[in-house]
Amino acid sequence: MMSEKPTIYLIDGSSYIYRAYYAIRHLSSPKGFPTNALYGFIQMLLKVIKEKKPDHLAVIFDAGRQTFRNEIYADYKANRAAMPDDLRQQIEPIKEAVRAFNIPALELAGFEADDIIGTIARDCEEKGMAAVVVTGDKDLMQIVSDNVTLLDTMKDKVSGPAEVVERFGVGSERVIDILGLAGDSSDNIPGVPGIGEKTAIKLVNDFGSLDELLARANEVKGKTGERLQEFAEQARLSRRLATIDCHVPLAWSYDDFAASPQDNRRLAELFKEYGFTTLMKELTSEATLSAEDYRTVLSSDDFTALVRQLTAVRAFAVDLETTSLNPLEAEIVGISFSFREHEAYYIPVGHRYPGAPHQLSRDDVLGALKPLLLDPEKHKIGQNIKYDYQVLRRAGIDMQGIWCDTMLASYLLNPTRTSQGLDSLAVEFLDHRMISYAEVAGKGKEQKNFAQVEVEKASVYSCEDADATYLLHKLFLPRLAESGMERLFFELEMPLVKILAEMELYGVKLDLPLLQRLSDGFGGQLADLEREIFALAGGEFNVNSPKQLGEVLFERLQLQVGKKTKTKTGWSTNVDELERLAGEHEIARLILQYRSLSKLKSTYTDALPKLVDAASGRVHTSYNQAVTNTGRLSSSEPNLQNIPIRSEEGRSIRHAFIAAEGCLLLSADYSQIELRVLAHLSADRVFCDAFARDEDIHTRTAAEVFGLFPQMVTQEMRRQAKTINFGVIYGQGAFSLARELGVSTKVAKEFIDNYFARHAGARTFLDGCVREAEDNGYVTTILGRRLPIPDIKSSNGNIRAFAQRNAVNYPIQGSAADIIKQAMVRVVDRMEREGMKSRLIMQVHDELVFEVPEEEKLAMEMLVKHEMEHAVTLRVPLRVDMNFGRNWSEAH
Repeated sequence: MMSEKPTIYLIDGSSYIYRAYYAIRHLSSPKGFPTNALYGFIQMLLKVIKEKKPDHLAVIFDAGRQTFRNEIYADYKANRAAMPDDLRQQIEPIKEAVRAFNIPALELAGFEADDIIGTIARDCEEKGMAAVVVTGDKDLMQIVSDNVTLLDTMKDKVSGPAEVVERFGVGSERVIDILGLAGDSSDNIPGVPGIGEKTAIKLVNDFGSLDELLARANEVKGKTGERLQEFAEQARLSRRLATIDCHVPLAWSYDDFAASPQDNRRLAELFKEYGFTTLMKELTSEATLSAEDYRTVLSSDDFTALVRQLTAVRAFAVDLETTSLNPLEAEIVGISFSFREHEAYYIPVGHRYPGAPHQLSRDDVLGALKPLLLDPEKHKIGQNIKYDYQVLRRAGIDMQGIWCDTMLASYLLNPTRTSQGLDSLAVEFLDHRMISYAEVAGKGKEQKNFAQVEVEKASVYSCEDADATYLLHKLFLPRLAESGMERLFFELEMPLVKILAEMELYGVKLDLPLLQRLSDGFGGQLADLEREIFALAGGEFNVNSPKQLGEVLFERLQLQVGKKTKTKTGWSTNVDELERLAGEHEIARLILQYRSLSKLKSTYTDALPKLVDAASGRVHTSYNQAVTNTGRLSSSEPNLQNIPIRSEEGRSIRHAFIAAEGCLLLSADYSQIELRVLAHLSADRVFCDAFARDEDIHTRTAAEVFGLFPQMVTQEMRRQAKTINFGVIYGQGAFSLARELGVSTKVAKEFIDNYFARHAGARTFLDGCVREAEDNGYVTTILGRRLPIPDIKSSNGNIRAFAQRNAVNYPIQGSAADIIKQAMVRVVDRMEREGMKSRLIMQVHDELVFEVPEEEKLAMEMLVKHEMEHAVTLRVPLRVDMNFGRNWSEAH
């Protein structure tokens, strides 16, 4: 295009600040500083640098809202809303980032960024150079020429003279004529009333220019002609306002814009401050850990010496290298250890490639290490040590003394961190860029199995993992003690690692023939629903296509359009819209039913059989201990948390989770745990009294809210009271409660007012949670878990309100998470002490599911009930609902 000419890239900073702000959902730093515009702007800058590799570039900003155009027309941009506060806060950090990249940043009082860009671009052209303007602003098309092009990185679109004609129907020299006629509402440029862009394009093409058009306005018929004559001066004024001033008094030279190496130190400080760990890893971090004392253990003598050293120390980091990320399939390729800072050892046992060095026998190595790994007095340190435990377990070693998982320590210290992975933690806390897996094994189709990786590369890679893990544990444990979470870590989270590992390894038995029948049945129901939908729609279409569905609902059937139904990409057909329409037309209800059934089929009845392990015949979910912000466990592949229970179809899927031959499933589900936690934390007299009397709390609430005797409460009233009870926990306001209950906002507000009039203790506690978050930046749970609320002081009202709801909800959710985890630890510990054959096989929300041999039914019922109901001591009693069944649905 212009590669042979000297080229300058001019980045429209002001345009991209706004585009980044609105393109990226809310982000904030660990301290609650808004960062979405900053992050988006940096990513845009990197895209230009990486893809275009400019040797000369600059970023241009607006210097302020007052320019020479305001002197010409006082109302210029007068209707533009003030910059959002949370965006305003990010302007200086954005400019700081530009400076850290060593890119010139230009702005000039009295002129807009467009004027500076236009001036430099025109100068470039006169000097025989080229300019690429990085922007999404259509107004800059007026400066496009053979040597000046626009680049929209967000759309990957380049605009030259041909694209200007395609967009405006005229050459770049006439774009200002179009803008003068049509005006621009965003800049409050008036134009000529009644003339839009299409009409403006036609008129300018018919008459050749705006001046010629205005001179011959009497030739234009009708209202348009009259308006052209009446508003001729306004059109000229509008053109002047829209015209980019290409004669800004600016002294610059080509050499001023020469690309310079970025200042990694400044960027690292900035990225660290704002929590951009990934950017730190990619751009600013270096390999700071020395590999000088990393050793590869290939001889028997060296291995014996290593075992002797391991025997002499109390704690060591261990890291396995394997053939698979799936612990059910993984074979050990090597093991690394670290027990002193910057020192580590790698024992290869399974590298297989031409020319691979002789390695010690895997069985001999594991045999010699087994006493150390089984010794509970030897503290084992690992990063996601659950995986290492599972692989060793399959190799016949039930590792004891699992003491510190750096991933979990990091998670406790900051559960909102984007990544708890070793690479990210090393960058953030050790200022070290780890060797990536791709660097040693390749990526994509070329990626090797780790057994094929050269021993020399594998050794440095694995030793580094062990070394970094050892170093991190020494940083994290004192911080846990300082934050008061040391006991939570050692007595709850770490014991849970082995429990979850065993649950995953054991898995859950599935009734595969039943799943196949369900899948076939769902398929038939979907086909029937499609026929009904097509009949109502008056023809066939792709029900799964939002675009086609929107056209059917709002164009063909002419259903009532909602306030937010129309989007830039078409009609919105999300759940909220369909629920809104369900009362108006049967087709919306059927589509909701179709979507629900389709999701059940694809996510469960079709997918679950594919996840069954061939060797065990069971499905093995992964429990994620370091993901949620509240301490709750989550599960994946499959996600057991999301199987619906309210619908008949959802319950039918639970029928497929079955007990082994001679066993039953026991479901033990905490009753109203969150409300009991609220009663305990708030000491609310009414709540505590109701739970002490073992009353139905929702009936009690309904009686209070509606002013009735409990005997007069209907099922509908109880349902509404349940919604109110849980709405309080989730910080729900009158508007959302009204929507959920199907009542007016006024009625919902009366419900809430009546509720808090009776529950003064709960009101005081919930208000106190918000104050705690404002004072400390976090809230706490029953067991002292700190849950950060970084946005609690956000200047954005919506974001701050969301943070306040979290401040109310997190202590309750987090405490419930603490209790179920404590119950798991207590129950499993007692099962092991009493030699029970029963197994804990699932944890879902507030429910534990056990596979119980029939002869242990009574003993397990008593054991589980006692340990769960005494997991923690509250002001109110904990209650557990328990049932047995041949499948999960029967047991629930």
